[in-house]
Amino acid sequence: MAELILIVDDEADLVGPLEFAFRREGFRTASAGTGAEALRRAAADPRPDLVLLDLMLPDMPGTEVFRRLRASPEGAAVPVIMLTARGEEIDRIIGFEMGADDYVVKPFSTRELVLRVRAVLRRVGAGGPAEAAGRLRRGPLELDLAGHRAWVAGEEVALTALEFRLLRTLAQRRGRVQSRERLLEDVWEMAPTVTTRTVDAHVRRLRKKLGPAADLIETVRGVGYRFADDPGGR
Repeated sequence: MAELILIVDDEADLVGPLEFAFRREGFRTASAGTGAEALRRAAADPRPDLVLLDLMLPDMPGTEVFRRLRASPEGAAVPVIMLTARGEEIDRIIGFEMGADDYVVKPFSTRELVLRVRAVLRRVGAGGPAEAAGRLRRGPLELDLAGHRAWVAGEEVALTALEFRLLRTLAQRRGRVQSRERLLEDVWEMAPTVTTRTVDAHVRRLRKKLGPAADLIETVRGVGYRFADDPGGR
């Protein structure tokens, strides 16, 4: 079934053309003009496969909608692309550090937005043929590479799409130091010249979620991060 895109924006003259463009490209669409309606739709069936979230909504900031979405079981792993008329670098940094999958500044090309949506959905479903039915185990950590699920000591951990990609990338490269610039390129697909603390913020949240497995992600001072080479003797 075609992916469902939830468009959260109160500008009807923008939402209409976006819905038309996405449907023409084979997607299904739903829309919400307020943050409260967006949260209701995100929790209802069918669940969206991706959310386009405007940060300027009439009832609450888009950042608050994002925070509540991420805190809910239904929306914790749903990829989100933030839409905003504000294009300063600090705004983009805040968006990425909150955990957004992408950030698009208005006005934008509808065609470019469709391509960005496809890129995010492709990353969420990434995993080569060799990994398609595989599981990766590192000490108390187990990853379902195809299902994008993670367990620590047998207990499932709810991760966002970005958090899962970050953890998978580190675990698959265990013992090898990954610079922040390399992770920005490989996980976020951002140019290495973008200087943000995005990676650090995500690693902090990831470690918190991993609990007893948090020490598997080691900090290499002044360089980046490394997944423990031989966790638990495995």
